[in-house]
Amino acid sequence: MPPMRRRAYCGPVQAVILDWAGTAVDYGSWAPVAVFLRLFEQHGVTITPEDARAGMGLMKKDHLRAILARPTVAAAWRSVSGASPTEHDIDELFAQFIPLQLSVVQDYAIPVPGLIDVVKEIRKRGIRIGSTTGYLRAMMDMLAPAAAAHGYRPDSIVCPDDVPAGRPAPWMCFRNAMQLGVYPMAALVKVGDTPVDIEEGLNAGMWTVGVTLTGSLLGLTQTDVDALTPLERVEAHTRIGEQLRAAGAHHIIEGIWDLPHAIDEIEERLQRGETPVMESWQS
Repeated sequence: MPPMRRRAYCGPVQAVILDWAGTAVDYGSWAPVAVFLRLFEQHGVTITPEDARAGMGLMKKDHLRAILARPTVAAAWRSVSGASPTEHDIDELFAQFIPLQLSVVQDYAIPVPGLIDVVKEIRKRGIRIGSTTGYLRAMMDMLAPAAAAHGYRPDSIVCPDDVPAGRPAPWMCFRNAMQLGVYPMAALVKVGDTPVDIEEGLNAGMWTVGVTLTGSLLGLTQTDVDALTPLERVEAHTRIGEQLRAAGAHHIIEGIWDLPHAIDEIEERLQRGETPVMESWQS
């Protein structure tokens, strides 16, 4: 007897799972960068903002590993300490990172332009709002109320220490789906500004949308982005979009303000019987 084939989900998008820094709040994703720069400076090691962004989107201990794995950072660490960085060093750095991040995270809670209006719009369509992050629960317990004071209150928040592993594992997305009460995963969309955001969504069997101008890959403030010429803006969107497409993103947008259009495109594809596990599509 041939195996039974399930019919592909052809209904509407039921939920979106938003990343936090660089996607929903903290234009340019500067909160972790500022803290990592300060942390390494305390150890006599100078790193660049680009170094600090290595591994952005990962759980912060994994983020530290990614920074220390950069050849220039590892060399600087050896020149100061006399040895290559070890897991013990990472444990100590992480323990020092936590209070530093806790002390400033609520200062980076301002929503990205358009977020509040987009959330209102898609909620009117019956779409729930979940979220995942690289921040620990203790950090999110400070960031979430600060964001709420600005009007952003997602229906679900899941942190890497709530589940067995952070990104790129799918567990935070699965926990969101459970808390939101939505399924199948093809009815959910993951939105983020880093490759591991996209990998997280793909591993969960979700549609994925990459954000180019407000996130860590571009790493500019809103003032800097607003100062770009039209040509520079297009070039930045294209360059960052290529990196997110390489990670497997189904759709690319400049910022959260374009999310409703991306949802429309995804729903058209769902109606045609397409699924997120088919060959990636771009627009």
